[in-house]
Amino acid sequence: MKLSEVKGLGKASEKYLNELGIFTTLDLINYYPFRYEIIENTDVRKIKDGDKIIIGGICEKTPNVYHYNKRLNKMTFRLNTGDFIVKVDIFNRGYLKSRLSIGTVITVIGKYDQKHSSITASDIKFYLIEKTVIEPVYHSSIKISSSKISKLIKTVIDKVYVVDFVPDSINEKYKFMSKKEALYNIHFPKSKKSLNMAIDKLKYEELFMFMMKINYIKDSKKINDGLKRKVDYEKVENIIDNLPFKLTKDQNKSVRDIYEDLISNNRMNRLLQGDVGSGKTIVSFISLYINYLSGYQGALMAPTEILALQHYNNIKKIFPNLNTVFLKGKMKAKEKREVKQMIESGKADVIIGTHALISEDVKYKNLGFVITDEQHRFGVNQRGNLKNKGKTPDILYMSATPIPRTYALTLYGDMDISSIRTMPSGRKSVKTILKKSKDITEVLYMMLDEIKKNHQIYVVAPLVKESEKIDLEDTYKLEEKMKKAFGKICKIGVMHGKMNPEEKEKVMDEFKKGNIKILVSTTVIEVGVDVKNATMIVIFDSYRFGLSALHQLRGRVGRNDYDSYCILISDLETKRLNVLTKTNDGFKISEEDFKLRGGGDIFGIRQSGDMNFKLADVKEDYDLLLKIKEDSSRFIRSSLFNDSKYLHIKKEVINSVNQD
Repeated sequence: MKLSEVKGLGKASEKYLNELGIFTTLDLINYYPFRYEIIENTDVRKIKDGDKIIIGGICEKTPNVYHYNKRLNKMTFRLNTGDFIVKVDIFNRGYLKSRLSIGTVITVIGKYDQKHSSITASDIKFYLIEKTVIEPVYHSSIKISSSKISKLIKTVIDKVYVVDFVPDSINEKYKFMSKKEALYNIHFPKSKKSLNMAIDKLKYEELFMFMMKINYIKDSKKINDGLKRKVDYEKVENIIDNLPFKLTKDQNKSVRDIYEDLISNNRMNRLLQGDVGSGKTIVSFISLYINYLSGYQGALMAPTEILALQHYNNIKKIFPNLNTVFLKGKMKAKEKREVKQMIESGKADVIIGTHALISEDVKYKNLGFVITDEQHRFGVNQRGNLKNKGKTPDILYMSATPIPRTYALTLYGDMDISSIRTMPSGRKSVKTILKKSKDITEVLYMMLDEIKKNHQIYVVAPLVKESEKIDLEDTYKLEEKMKKAFGKICKIGVMHGKMNPEEKEKVMDEFKKGNIKILVSTTVIEVGVDVKNATMIVIFDSYRFGLSALHQLRGRVGRNDYDSYCILISDLETKRLNVLTKTNDGFKISEEDFKLRGGGDIFGIRQSGDMNFKLADVKEDYDLLLKIKEDSSRFIRSSLFNDSKYLHIKKEVINSVNQD
């Protein structure tokens, strides 16, 4: 039904509704109140001076209206409540005088003045409130009022055809009211109970359809023509048993998850997430070995040359029998040509490198497994390009930025997720200390103590070079300060993203060897850099970073048996930063980051589709979302999803996915 067909709705009002995003009568009844006014009659025996009162009675005398100028007026009359007579003043409602004849039954809402036995009213209702009244309040504008919207909804609600997207079995399971009842009670609630029941039903439907969409996308990505692999799990257990260390429970489970994916007929689409230092890398190496045992090539793409080279050196040490090659953007022509020939001929079992792995001139013989480390640092197209290098390769994404649990169900709902929460035994927690800039002398003495122990230190700046617009520390300014404080006793180095790869590699190599004791850097050292002798990281202007980013930086130290420290220097947002002093759990920190900053900016990507729910809040409704995830998954995989009775649900899901 079009808005133009609604009785009493003029073209001007239709235009104002359009400005609120309301174009049809269905849009109108789905335009929910954003809050409610609960009106209850005041007990006159308990009225005190200054109380807000809601009281009924009859108009005792014809009102007088006093005009102050063309815009301002005050209307005054007497109200007989049955218990006493009280004077009522109400401002700028002079137009109501014609409706207030002697004997008119009304309810007055306002503030009571005991001394003058008067009420300064804020509103007048032309009916007597005998019980609790719940009035809806809608987002409106100066052009169309909330009460006008409410009246229009009342006019059309019985004429609009309503479709219920919750299956009968689920409605019965949770004893939900019908969709029509829910809509009526969210707009015109008879009681608080009926309002809550309406919200429960409509919120469930909203999240149910969202999770149906997520499940549909997830199922559609499961390709049944996956690679055929046959690897006995005993061989995997032998690999694990021969490692120089013992895997944690979560690492073992993650290996098993990935193994099951690799040998299944469906293409793997899995995210491996774990805290800094939880041991994701060894899980990825074992996965590459399983892939090798099944006769396919495996590739691991890292966001930086430093991290890629670190992975290359580590896998060579742990699995020397694998023919592993390293590929980066800038290599000697002969060396690069030889590596590409090994990849194309199939002599290379494992290929590790940067985005050079997705170059057009890199041909793979039989790529069967693709791992993207720190996946949020690559664009969607970059990840897709590597995936497309093979026929139907299995895909594993890795992230050291743990995902808030609500986002795991929404942003990554179309992936399977393996989480490593337990840390390897013997790993010490990093002690995090929050300091203000005035405490810099104390911080310098703490740094001196570490240098005397022959340990190494990271110093992090938010900028590469000085900015005219913002007063923040930069790498070169900090380098000068560090040289002034420690230049006579140790070597100080600088590294940032604007340096060329050879310069960065040289500086990092010097730091790893222990020749550089203090490394002043930007967040280029955030990901994966592993220097076991580093025991302290000092982060200047730390309020400039998100909690998850700071936690990542903190993970550069504490990779040894020594006591390690993270010093956060900031004069701003100390309450937020204090979260890091209380926990080293990246999963908890990601939840806090999610609450404080919202979800869209944490990972640098956004969920496709509509996350602006009308009633639901994915942060607050997590337990409900879990329940709905199971319900929707069960329904979409049952025969009911294809039943003609529920064709409207299937069509809505498919249309929604196709639009995205």
